[in-house]
Amino acid sequence: MSLPASVSAWLLVLLCAVSGAYCLGRVRRAGGAAAGEAAMGFGMALMAVPLGHGDGWRATALALVFCATALHAVWLLRQGTHHAHHLVGSLTMVYMAVTAGHGAGSGHGGGLPLLTGVLLLYYAGYVVLGGARLITAGATVQHPAGAGTAGQTGPTGPTGSAELTRACRLAMGMGMLAMLLAM
Repeated sequence: MSLPASVSAWLLVLLCAVSGAYCLGRVRRAGGAAAGEAAMGFGMALMAVPLGHGDGWRATALALVFCATALHAVWLLRQGTHHAHHLVGSLTMVYMAVTAGHGAGSGHGGGLPLLTGVLLLYYAGYVVLGGARLITAGATVQHPAGAGTAGQTGPTGPTGSAELTRACRLAMGMGMLAMLLAM
């Protein structure tokens, strides 16, 4: 049994909004990258809201917001190429907003199939890799007896916020993949 389109759209809105809120909470600790992720999460949530016809203003507004986040991502690239994903994400959102503004989601075209296919491959790989990293971050290790944890197992590596940040990024990657599939 599959969910009605409006239910799955609202679940995507919720997933993206929660991810955006978490990233917004990280801005003080993590700085610019978290701010960009928060903007992506909230923008993805707004884009996923099922409003129907006559919401062309939303596509234009979102395209402008994501052009600004793309410029922010270019600025972050000064710190290293690991910020390239933020640029890809921002440009993907611009592409989806522009395509949605021209009726691609309603059967009137479908956007650029090659570009959509490339983005689908990118985000599918991102989700698989992100999921694998999240799983390995939660691997267990046997603590030595006498270390105050006699025989207990627990997660290795950084716990708490590091895994939650990875999960947030994975959720947004899955959201992006879902929105590309819906184009």
